[in-house]
Amino acid sequence: VQLQAFGGGLVQAGGSLRLSCATSGIVFGNYAMGWYRQAPGKQRELVAGLTSGGSTKYPDSVKGRFTISRDKAKNTLYLQMNSLKPEDTAVYYCNAKRGGFKYWGQGTLVTVSS
Repeated sequence: VQLQAFGGGLVQAGGSLRLSCATSGIVFGNYAMGWYRQAPGKQRELVAGLTSGGSTKYPDSVKGRFTISRDKAKNTLYLQMNSLKPEDTAVYYCNAKRGGFKYWGQGTLVTVSS
């Protein structure tokens, strides 16, 4: 099983980025997927979740700005991030889970300058 996150970078406050997470080795549509982030000195936190049935959830801190989506044909998960703020600066990780199995991507750094 492999999850590869990419698309991070440096962006000015107010800008946008789209992260991608390419997966292999799993039946993509059978897994709950998520994007997490970890800022320096802070715990990893969920920023967007997507159930296998297609339901989404977001914490208040990103609601209305971030959108999680998937392309089953490409086995790829996305995170569209708009109106980025300096406090969104973190390493972003994609995650896939089903039952007792959980897999993580390697992380991609997002830096938002003020």
